[in-house]
Formats: sequence, structure tokens, C-alpha cells
Amino acid sequence: MKIHETREDGRLILAPEGRLDTVSAPELLDELKKQLPAVSDLVIDLEKTDYISSAGLRALLYAHQELDGRGTMVVRNANDLVTEVFEVTGFTSILNLE
Repeated sequence: MKIHETREDGRLILAPEGRLDTVSAPELLDELKKQLPAVSDLVIDLEKTDYISSAGLRALLYAHQELDGRGTMVVRNANDLVTEVFEVTGFTSILNLE
């Protein structure tokens, strides 16, 4: 998995590419643990993420909890399959989705 990183208007944008599953989610989680202490605004761009498993959801939940009360987190560009996973798991009520 590749994770593209950019900064835009003071926000960190992480864009994972491929499957966000048991194999690749630890890579995203490591990147979040490294970056979040210095970040107040985070965007997770899922435009090139085909699939998300419970491991990927855990990584997103970690970021949400770390930023809660001190910053913002937006998840954008999720495809229909990923959006369906968010809906079934109740993540639509937890995450700020665009």
C-alpha cells in the first residue's frame, strides 16, 4: 500500500491507495501515530482506497480519538463499498464524511 501525504492550508492529507486491510492498516496506523502529535487538522482521502476492513476502521477510529477535542478529522471520497462498510458498522455517526 502507498500512502500519499500532502499538506494543504495547514491540514495534513493522507491518501492511502489500495486495500486498507489487516496487512496494510498497520502502515497507516504507524503513519498516524508519527504525524498526529503535530497535527490539528487531518483529512483522510479514500479516493484510491478500494476496500476497508475492521483493521482499517481501527486506524481511522484511532485518529478520530486522538484528534477529539483538539482538532478536526475529515474522511472524504470513499467509494460505495467503503461507504457501505461505514454505514453497516455505524461509522457514519462517528466520522465526519465528505
